[in-house]
Amino acid sequence: MTNPIADPGHGHSPAAWSAVIVMLFGFTAGTVAFCFEQPLLVWISVGIIVIGAILGWILTKAGYGVKGPKYAPKGH
Repeated sequence: MTNPIADPGHGHSPAAWSAVIVMLFGFTAGTVAFCFEQPLLVWISVGIIVIGAILGWILTKAGYGVKGPKYAPKGH
């Protein structure tokens, strides 16, 4: 029996990796800023996380997403 839902690709694309790396940096910087009680840096980090999400969307629209024309899957 086959699954009627197609495999989305699990995010193994330049768009996904770029977005995750930028958002991970923002989350890490925000955590450190929170520990040192720097509210301005916490909010800047929130902005970096949002920028990471937008970056992923832009790269997907530019063709670097899982099913984009510029994406070349690598063998395992």
